[in-house]
Amino acid sequence: MVNSHGNHKVFAVSPAGFAELALEIFRFQYAGNAVYRDYVNALQVNVSAVRSVVQIPFLPIRFFKTHRVQTGAAETAIVFESSGTTGTVPSRHFVSDAGLYRESFTRGFESFYGSAAGWCIIGLLPSYLERQHSSLVYMADDLVRQSGHADSGFYLYEQEQLAALLNRLERAGQKTLLIGVTFALLDFAEHCPMPLKHTVIMETGGMKGRREELVRQEVHDILQQAFHTPVIHSEYGMTELLSQAYSAGEGLFRCPPWMKVLVRDDEDPLSVYEGPGSGAINIIDLANIHSCSFIATEDAGRVFPDGSFHVFGRLDHSDLRGCSLLVV
Repeated sequence: MVNSHGNHKVFAVSPAGFAELALEIFRFQYAGNAVYRDYVNALQVNVSAVRSVVQIPFLPIRFFKTHRVQTGAAETAIVFESSGTTGTVPSRHFVSDAGLYRESFTRGFESFYGSAAGWCIIGLLPSYLERQHSSLVYMADDLVRQSGHADSGFYLYEQEQLAALLNRLERAGQKTLLIGVTFALLDFAEHCPMPLKHTVIMETGGMKGRREELVRQEVHDILQQAFHTPVIHSEYGMTELLSQAYSAGEGLFRCPPWMKVLVRDDEDPLSVYEGPGSGAINIIDLANIHSCSFIATEDAGRVFPDGSFHVFGRLDHSDLRGCSLLVV
């Protein structure tokens, strides 16, 4: 049985065992999470009749703005808060086990990029560094420490210093990861274009009114041209999740084994599809064992037969009808 000490089962899950463990965690969270239980009951779901992942109710992500979404009675170790425009209510994720988050993002990073110890990791995350409680900064800071490289670290708006460092790392042939919020990467590309052959550029999204909104491909085109690199990598994560998906180019994201993306019908939000299709994105994050592993996001996208996915953008707050038009 899943319990408060069953975290190891999450990261050892196999593709064949994913559905069984997801159902086990669903029952665990229904029993131990009052907010989720009330939501499931409000939908009049017969819990004993839930036999597949598509029958599991997915909690609307906005509940993290209005409720304490937590499973079990453990004390909170850390609270992550989302970024947002002035006056908006942030999402808050109450995490009872910070070690579980570290294990999730470390294993996730290693599954795509290998050990952080082989990298120089540079964070260009000014809007996140300027506020507290960012899960992205927490992750990047820990990966910086894991890298052990003397030049790993964060930059705010010191574009000339960053450019000089990248030039030095390039000359040394050092494998480097420049992970940045979108608007900061675009600003850096505009002021300090340079060829980068040994540097992976990874955008994490995020314009927040700092620049004109662009679709992901437009952002990538600008960055590819400025840095003479064939691909731009991307990270897909959010405050409400403890796991991340990564794209090694063309905005095609892949999940670690304990995370899965599904889509729900754009006219019936309770109709969820496992397999290829387009619609609003639902996420199963088994690492969210102590909050809620089943999240209905406010993003639209497409899932492909191999489980990879594209994100088309945010849904508006009207009903979901018509989000499939984004696929044209």
